[in-house]
Amino acid sequence: MTQLDENVWVAGQIDPADLPALADRGFRSIIGNRPDGEEPGQPSWSVIAAAAQDAGIQARHIPIAGPQDIAARKDDFAQALAEMPGPVLAFCRSGARSGRLYEASQS
Repeated sequence: MTQLDENVWVAGQIDPADLPALADRGFRSIIGNRPDGEEPGQPSWSVIAAAAQDAGIQARHIPIAGPQDIAARKDDFAQALAEMPGPVLAFCRSGARSGRLYEASQS
């Protein structure tokens, strides 16, 4: 996990079983930036969102398939950050897309 500001962190793919520990660490929201079906064995967004709800964490899905989607989705990401309680963890396969999306949303 990498902290980008006082309220936002990014990480690689999380597992539904990670959600209780993330809640224990104080995370109140997650944003999934990975499209479903990107890689075999990847947990689906619906399973992650259900686990988040069970852990008391808000969840929003803003999938980014590649660099071309960052400009198109940066406002959605900024809105999610404004509306969701922090701290927020955004994730994708490695955390890189989430980090680039965060940077784009701040400009």
